Amino acid sequence: MTHARAHPNIALVKYWGKQTKPGNLPATPNLSITLDSLATDTVVTAHHQDEVWLNQEQVTDQKILRFLAELRCEFELAPIRIETSNNFPTGAGLASSASGFAALICAINQHADLGLDADLMSDWARRGSASAARSLFGGYVALVPPLWRAQPIAPASHWPLKAVVAITNETRKSISSSEGMERSRLTSDFYTPWLRGSGDDFAAAFDAINNKDFSALAEIAELSCLKMHSVMLTSLPTLSYWNPATLACMDAVRNLRKQGTAVFFTIDAGPQVKAVCEPQDANRVSDVLTQVPGVIRTLTCGLGNAAHIVEP
Repeated sequence: MTHARAHPNIALVKYWGKQTKPGNLPATPNLSITLDSLATDTVVTAHHQDEVWLNQEQVTDQKILRFLAELRCEFELAPIRIETSNNFPTGAGLASSASGFAALICAINQHADLGLDADLMSDWARRGSASAARSLFGGYVALVPPLWRAQPIAPASHWPLKAVVAITNETRKSISSSEGMERSRLTSDFYTPWLRGSGDDFAAAFDAINNKDFSALAEIAELSCLKMHSVMLTSLPTLSYWNPATLACMDAVRNLRKQGTAVFFTIDAGPQVKAVCEPQDANRVSDVLTQVPGVIRTLTCGLGNAAHIVEP
């Protein structure tokens, strides 16, 4: 039995769309922070056939099965039982696929003695879910060409920000990110401008992190988020992952900032709002977001570590 744990990440500079070449490659460079208290735990054991269990329920997950088939094109891998669980909502815009595939390749690498280092595990995780490449590492992480393997750019200790996650809906989203990205690539008039501006957004965020410039990071992260959702909203049929509580949380974050709190929001393909703030402001941000109508609960996270094997 091999037990691995990985943490989801929040993209501060987003990608939305894939390249048309093989390898599950993002269309744009992107940058994220890995969270600490949210986690995926995956246990891999030898079995007579492949089985996948998610949150104690057996499932048929085509992405995982395709991932195993691709692995077997390069490695000898006997049938396995995969048991994976999340301590946060699954498939609801909280990067469960990122932490899931990061934990999975980490567990399989140890179980089957594949001999992959962190760079190669990141490469394989990306093939399952592009953002999973980033969850192989902790702190601040970039996913950039030409190899499209994640690169840690700063440890969590460099700038220990906090993220307050406002949960506004715990159900699985109806349109997956993969399906939504392809719809946007094919139909949104904003998609090409989105690609053109991505390099500048990445460079600005990279500099802001290096300089620990909160106001600069807040500006570019919110802009990247809103540009991505503009691409979604101008897709045909339109893609809207927000609900009224999402919008109310965005307004609450803006109001907090006007009052002098160092905080900004970012939102992925789902209705949950992540409010990134300085550590001393986390309790204030959590208190305000908890009171927003429609918010089910809030989760406060620090910056997390790399995917790793959990010793028995």
